[in-house]
Amino acid sequence: MMIPVRCFTCGKVIGEHWEEYQARLDDGEDPAEVLDDLGVTRHCCRRMFVSHKDLVDVVSPYQ
Repeated sequence: MMIPVRCFTCGKVIGEHWEEYQARLDDGEDPAEVLDDLGVTRHCCRRMFVSHKDLVDVVSPYQ
């Protein structure tokens, strides 16, 4: 699905960084450096970005 607006663990707003994170990964940048530049420093928030799999296109035909 879509990235959650807030981190599940600490509640920090992280959804606003998703598009830039994806764009920079597509350009070939290192995920750790991108997250550092975006100011995502907590391990729980970083987990949300690194482990997220976008499934909107997979699930949408079944709705």
